[in-house]
Amino acid sequence: METKDGSGTGAGTGSVTAEEPENEAAAAGEPGGGMSLMARQPLAVRPCSLAASLDVLGERWSLLAIREMGYGVHRFGRIAGYTGASRDILADRLRKLEAAGVIERRQYSEHPPRYEYHLTEAGRELHPVLLSLFQWGDKWAVEEPALTLRHTCGHRLEVDHVCRHCGGPVGRGTVEARVSRGQDTP
Repeated sequence: METKDGSGTGAGTGSVTAEEPENEAAAAGEPGGGMSLMARQPLAVRPCSLAASLDVLGERWSLLAIREMGYGVHRFGRIAGYTGASRDILADRLRKLEAAGVIERRQYSEHPPRYEYHLTEAGRELHPVLLSLFQWGDKWAVEEPALTLRHTCGHRLEVDHVCRHCGGPVGRGTVEARVSRGQDTP
């Protein structure tokens, strides 16, 4: 698990053989933009923010619980019912999300003690991520979406990723990777 101090692991293992191309993306004819730098790094498990995020969020029941809280469902039994998660698995995922600062418990009954679960600022900032997953799932994972998301303008929601600074599109060909660990970055 990668932590904020930079320790931990990322995804990917393996060894390079003489038959493997130095840059697999280039060999496959994929446009890489500035991301191809990463294919030229020494082969080792990559510590990265994506791996650290997946340590916290990269499990079905965690994301579905976050989805429910985003819908306004805050009580354990209803979260379990809407997600289909078993109570013991859901309790474990909620504890993990709380420990990571993604959600917080709020007591609503003293006798017996009962809690609601609410998104923190960190949890609310996952909203664009969930919208992107919805959009990807509509296109690639289901025959017909069970839910249609509409923007307040009345149109079906289509999430575009743009640079906050210049307004340009964000995609694999427009993003440059720079190794920043141990280096000064602007």
